[in-house]
Amino acid sequence: MKPTKETIVRSVSPAQSGSKLSQPLYASQPAAGFPAPGDDLVEQPLDLNDLLIDNPSATFFVRVAGDSMEGAKIFDGDILVVDRSVEAVAGKIVVAAVYGELVVKRLQKTKSGLALVSENESYSPIFIDDVEECYVWGVVIGGVRVLS
Repeated sequence: MKPTKETIVRSVSPAQSGSKLSQPLYASQPAAGFPAPGDDLVEQPLDLNDLLIDNPSATFFVRVAGDSMEGAKIFDGDILVVDRSVEAVAGKIVVAAVYGELVVKRLQKTKSGLALVSENESYSPIFIDDVEECYVWGVVIGGVRVLS
């Protein structure tokens, strides 16, 4: 089964090692409900590279296109952090090349073997044994979403 347009990755970018931009991380946690009195205590500087990237030489970013992983809170336009050094085991969300197209799916063990499964019931699983060309590129370890 070839992936549909709704399941593809829009773009891939390597992680840049050596570039750092630290911003303040405030110790107080903002309330999502009733407002609490604020304080201006800075806990420490925060660099997103340090937060999101454990292994720069094995890490890359992909921009998601489509809605097949919405059940896992991965939405169209999200940027995923993918690490090639993390073992791809059942239950992990992976980026895989299926017939030359990159897809984001959950790797799942089934009765008939391994499958790449969407987190949206509108999409059928991709059974790895039924696919001639399928390569796992890496495991999704984080994500970035711009809120507008």
